[in-house]
Amino acid sequence: MNSNDRAPSGLHWLGSFAVLCALVALWWIASNAGWVSRVFLPTPQATFASLLEGLNLSGDSGNGELLAFTQATVGRMVEGWLLASLFGVVLGAAIGVSPAVRAWVQPTLEFIRPLPASALLPLAISIFGLNPGMVLFVVAFGAMWPVLLATVHGFAAVEPRLAEVARCLQMSSAAYIWKMGLPNAMPDILAGMRLALTIALIVAVVGEMIASQSGLGQAILLAARAFRASDLFAGIVLLGLIGFVSNALLAFAEKRLLRWQQP
Repeated sequence: MNSNDRAPSGLHWLGSFAVLCALVALWWIASNAGWVSRVFLPTPQATFASLLEGLNLSGDSGNGELLAFTQATVGRMVEGWLLASLFGVVLGAAIGVSPAVRAWVQPTLEFIRPLPASALLPLAISIFGLNPGMVLFVVAFGAMWPVLLATVHGFAAVEPRLAEVARCLQMSSAAYIWKMGLPNAMPDILAGMRLALTIALIVAVVGEMIASQSGLGQAILLAARAFRASDLFAGIVLLGLIGFVSNALLAFAEKRLLRWQQP
């Protein structure tokens, strides 16, 4: 990569930072000028103070509850995402390698796929009860579909001549999946996993709100009910940071794993 390729990337980062600063400045003006009541829109200073206190980083004797809530949400998100990725790749590979299986299963997948995971929470509560395992199941179920469908598409898009070569070499199904199918489907799988990570965070927060499980979702809901706007916005900012950092880490891993595709 030469300097001409790096320059636009640097400009994009600078532009993104400028947009973020503009939004924060607009927020500061709106809250300090009284355009919106501080009961509903706290100042950035108050939000930042609540964030530091909640994370026990203010230097005072903060309660640090927000840190515990963050750990619970991140743990639930990562566990659900890992389960979704595992089952999505395994089931997607089993479906994608066989045109006959795809023809039989595709209508069922298209029927189940649009169902929002949050709509299944009442059903999951009736089956599993109000416990962390129930939320984990719903997170994994909701996050599995991008990985599953991306894996099916990646395996279905394998060059047919590669399948003919595998048959000529008398490769087993497992060898074909590992040596030919998986490398070809890897870009689709990683793209599906990035989308699944975002869905896992969203469903984890919604599940915590509805099922009263410890986490950022519950913290945000309780702050809203108590009209603690600064704590509410601190939780929202923290969710945004979690989503940004997790996506950036996965994008870095994707770039490293797909280095072999770059010229």
